[in-house]
Amino acid sequence: MTSSPDTEALAALDERLRWLASWTIHNANHLREKSDGVKVGGHQASSASISAIMTALYFHALGPNDRVAVKPHAGPILHAIHYLLGSQSLEKLENFRGLGGAQSYPSRTKDTIPVDFSTGSVGLGVAITLFSSLVQDLLTAQGKIAEEERGRFVALIGDAELDEGNIYEAIIEGAKHDVRNLWWIVDYNRQSLDATSADRMFERFDEIFSACGWRSVELRFGKRLEKALSGKGGKAVRDWLETLPNADFAALHYQGGAAWRQRLSDDLGKKADAFLSAHKDDEQLGSLMTDLGGHCMETLVEAFEEAKKDDTPTFFIAWTVKGFGLPFAGHKDNHAGLMNPKQIAAWRDDLGIAEGAEWDKFAGLSDNMVPKVEAVLDETRIKREKRPRSFGSVPIPELPAPEGEEQSTQAAFGRILMDLSKAGGELADRILTTSPDVTVSTNLGAWVNSRGLFKRRAMEDVFAKAKIPSAQKWAGNDSGQHIELGIAESNLFLMLAAAGLAGDHWNERLFPIGTLYDPFIARGLDSLNYGCYQDARFLLVATPSGVTLGPEGGAHQSINPPLIAMGQPGLRHYEPAFADELAAMMSHAFALIDDPDGESTYLRLSTRPVQQVARDNDDWKAGALEGGYWLKQPAEGAEAAIVAMGALMPEALAAHEELSADIPGLGLLAVTSPDLLHRGWTAAQAARWDGQRQPSHAETLLSRLSPRAGLVTLCDAAPASLSWLGGVLGQRVAPLGVERFGQTGNLADLYATYRLDPAAITEAMAEILLT
Repeated sequence: MTSSPDTEALAALDERLRWLASWTIHNANHLREKSDGVKVGGHQASSASISAIMTALYFHALGPNDRVAVKPHAGPILHAIHYLLGSQSLEKLENFRGLGGAQSYPSRTKDTIPVDFSTGSVGLGVAITLFSSLVQDLLTAQGKIAEEERGRFVALIGDAELDEGNIYEAIIEGAKHDVRNLWWIVDYNRQSLDATSADRMFERFDEIFSACGWRSVELRFGKRLEKALSGKGGKAVRDWLETLPNADFAALHYQGGAAWRQRLSDDLGKKADAFLSAHKDDEQLGSLMTDLGGHCMETLVEAFEEAKKDDTPTFFIAWTVKGFGLPFAGHKDNHAGLMNPKQIAAWRDDLGIAEGAEWDKFAGLSDNMVPKVEAVLDETRIKREKRPRSFGSVPIPELPAPEGEEQSTQAAFGRILMDLSKAGGELADRILTTSPDVTVSTNLGAWVNSRGLFKRRAMEDVFAKAKIPSAQKWAGNDSGQHIELGIAESNLFLMLAAAGLAGDHWNERLFPIGTLYDPFIARGLDSLNYGCYQDARFLLVATPSGVTLGPEGGAHQSINPPLIAMGQPGLRHYEPAFADELAAMMSHAFALIDDPDGESTYLRLSTRPVQQVARDNDDWKAGALEGGYWLKQPAEGAEAAIVAMGALMPEALAAHEELSADIPGLGLLAVTSPDLLHRGWTAAQAARWDGQRQPSHAETLLSRLSPRAGLVTLCDAAPASLSWLGGVLGQRVAPLGVERFGQTGNLADLYATYRLDPAAITEAMAEILLT
């Protein structure tokens, strides 16, 4: 049972948070020594507009199992909250936005305070809470977390974030899955970076969310203003306020009480007389007219208490003023604005804070108020310390490669998963697969047939019930291990990120696998980067790749994903050619998910059936997991090698057989990960600067060749994916790959057109050896 809140103490805390956040930003920009002369920045106005909302949440409404995504520009308020609670240090605040200091935007991995979700790329922190709620439902249904351990997921939203399309993709998906335990709270200050927001957009937001099954709660006026508007002359003023343009409201707030009085008198004439007569003091009138719901502690607490009564997803529109309580409140240019030293000194004096006591936790509070505030802090139920990360809890078996003389890596992926499902065990039981309406075409069908769709309420397979033959069993229940999504790649990556944080949020490791078409990685790239930034762990399987998907044409043929992967921290890329490589990579990817020093993995697969190679032993495996191995060992000091990856290995093998007679000792290097080879190379260079001399895996591989050797690189992707290998030891390179949009055609025609066939390899080898 929640005790009655001390709203007076909460209001005092609100004022302290606004001060501490503003002072932290001021210190970074005006007081701390700067060697580069660059503005540090911060968001004093954006922090001030949401301080009351965050006060009511963190010091009253939130429980220990609730999790919050804080809008990026409210980071200083979050740091101030934890400073008051004792979990943020003064040193970190003094070094805000400095190396090792409190981060600009809340960061799970970089900040020392507990941060549930990293934010920064606007809109994504909002949407991930929806998918995390869905993950919580799955874990609860499957007995991995107890009902009493469940929490609510809260997103604090800047109103301009509602322009982000990924939010609407998410709520549509949430409606399909009947999501619950969500609060999305909009800091509706109606000002964005450049200007004032379009008028009355809250009505559109209300309609959209209501249509998706959300409860919508508008917190328009605070208690003082509501009382005044219900009094004599108030109706006319209320009607006027409800049609007042956002830009006009902001300008009037900035101008103050006299401007409000004049405008009311001009617009309403005698209808405003009674209201204005009741509020004769201009300063009091200005304060009254900006008493909005998002700044009224009593209004906020009441709204949160009411919403706690059930688990209906709730969309709060909390009206606020950007820069509330600051000198530039309401000014359209205040987004990046900073108070100057004179302004902040005047505000400090108004708050009763002694010079030199700016960092004191209770500075400016009366002797009577201090114990009340301390009592609220003591009773606060949020987590004060960072949760320890959970790893190493699930044994990862060695996955056998499926048998078959000719296999595509996409088909092999489905068979490996199916075999794992049949074998059972903890790993299989903790896998959660998901896909954006391409489950069957990315070879997850057998897994879903075996493990089922996850649905909180049982869903019959209508075709099976009617005894209509179908290869797919499309039934769902609360024990299912596949979440089917609509065609929205951003939702896929946010789902993977949410599931990939299960170990951190609930101490229950999941092994998320997401499949999609390789060319559409770019459609959700911001969300993929977001998941990697907060070190969510998952396995991404993209298939099919390149112009090898001939009949589908250019729209479905991918060119640049290997380059994307090379530039993406926290994600390793593998592109296997053979089924045994894929099995080793999948086993390794699962181990990386449950390893403190691990990361996520991206597998780029193909639909092309490839003749499998015979292996004498497993010596190749370690090299394959490091990024490459010699499929055909070159002679020591050989003059040339073919370097190839993925679906084009048959062309490389054919060219190697043809050229070996003329080029003694010709090698064939199978690259399984240009990403890992490049990482290892640059890491070895950096280590040499520190006096270490360990060669990288790429250097070790290429050192078998002559320093003047020629390399013909071949990939069904941008040739830059492999052409950089020439820079490792200074060897000459003839890069073959795809630099133009693809088109329809059979493989022989396409490979000839894009110079990916054995003839092109032979020509490139001749040219490089003869020059």
